[in-house]
Amino acid sequence: MDSRRIAHYHLPGLFEFFEFYQVFLPLFYAHREYFFDWCDIGSIYGAPADCIWGGGRVGGGERDPHEVLALLGEYGISARLTFSNSLLKAEHLSDAKCNALCRLFERSGENGVIVHSDLLLKALRQRYPGLYFVSSTTKVLTEFDQCRHEAERGEFRYVVPDFRLNKAFEQLQTLPEPLREKLEFLCNECCWVSCRERKACYEAVSRKNLGEAGPEHRCTAPDAQGGYRFSKAMKNPAFISVDDIRSRYLPMGFSNFKIEGRGLGSALLLEFLLYYMTKPEYHLPVREEVYLSNTLDLF
Repeated sequence: MDSRRIAHYHLPGLFEFFEFYQVFLPLFYAHREYFFDWCDIGSIYGAPADCIWGGGRVGGGERDPHEVLALLGEYGISARLTFSNSLLKAEHLSDAKCNALCRLFERSGENGVIVHSDLLLKALRQRYPGLYFVSSTTKVLTEFDQCRHEAERGEFRYVVPDFRLNKAFEQLQTLPEPLREKLEFLCNECCWVSCRERKACYEAVSRKNLGEAGPEHRCTAPDAQGGYRFSKAMKNPAFISVDDIRSRYLPMGFSNFKIEGRGLGSALLLEFLLYYMTKPEYHLPVREEVYLSNTLDLF
């Protein structure tokens, strides 16, 4: 198959869902006939608990990063640290834990860091030139010209647009091929498409990761109390379906797709992977292989 028509999925929970990936990755690579031949795994992203550089979501998982990198290295999958805290100051850049993780990731393969702060980006590029960098969706760049400018920045290998630009096809069509290759679309966002508080929500998470006091962000979106539902995400105007990927994005030259899911649990992660990666006739065998593993607590 033409490599330009391969969808590269970037999956959540590098540390949080380590046990899940211990089961799923061997299944994915041993039984490729279960899965669509037009997709692969581009990376797995996340951050362990208690990382002050963390952002987007509060980090989860205490797994030894050497084990995490060994698992991904076995399958040639890139690992990404989600260090997208938006409130970092100069005094935070010396954090021992986060720097140690960057050193380890730099020497352990083709790995990257998802960043928000230009202050952090500058420091990491100087200290760890072997890492690549991804511009975080937490920047909430909702205007297309902002997104294009971000993609034009040479510091970034990938840029994750705000999900509300997912269907801006007329504008996306104007991008040259090198910029199309850099965009990484957030497929399954459940957030209200008319939300104007997304930046404040991310800042609240950033404060929490820094251990700073501050007001809790209370979402005012309709049905916010219902939490994340994949069925609700599918009704979002910005939702990217499997058919969208195959019939529209891949032919246009867009091949990178991010699946959100940190903090949502292994059972829901499995549903995402069944929907986006698994042939319908193999949903049950894949479910059985994962559910029957006695190493997992899916609920």
